[in-house]
Amino acid sequence: MTDTSDIREFARIQPTIAPPEMARFMTAMRRLQDISVSTNPDPAVWNDTAALLEDVCTRLEEHRAPAGEAPAGRTTNLPGIGHPLVPPWTVEEAGPDGVVMTGHFSRFHVGGNNAVHGGVIPLFYDWHFGMVVSAAGRPDSRTAYLRVDYRRVTPIDVPLRARAWIDRVDGRKQFIRATMTDGDGNVLSEADGLMIKLLPHQP
Repeated sequence: MTDTSDIREFARIQPTIAPPEMARFMTAMRRLQDISVSTNPDPAVWNDTAALLEDVCTRLEEHRAPAGEAPAGRTTNLPGIGHPLVPPWTVEEAGPDGVVMTGHFSRFHVGGNNAVHGGVIPLFYDWHFGMVVSAAGRPDSRTAYLRVDYRRVTPIDVPLRARAWIDRVDGRKQFIRATMTDGDGNVLSEADGLMIKLLPHQP
């Protein structure tokens, strides 16, 4: 297993290590996401809970930070790099040959019948592809296209594994492929995409 704590780079963003307090907050945040899509309380509970959340928002808004300074999205020691939009996966191996990730999806990601929503999987792959480009030491790039082939239903709350790698490079173009498998090695989905190196004037 490769220690990737010092080689994970994100476009123009410096990785950081989250303190235990942020890890606790993100754990609670992910739990809230799961609960919010799986509960049906009385109207009074919705109202009382909304007041609590509004208070939380007020407290956090006092500590807004510019992009690149807020730790969410760049904490290498938290699942999903500490960003609640990103599924809670972690990097296991990263280098020029590709990036291997392990993790799971939860109730928050369900589209129906306890299966992961089809739109969540491309979101995951887009994030994964960006990590592949960075791990290979390639310049900042943007997604030109991303295609997913769904082979099986992707379940929630079970360990999964994904591997992505650069298939070939053609000038500014980087063609990337990926697979996601379950614990028995069954292929749940495959993806391929094109990442294009940014020009100096492009954001």
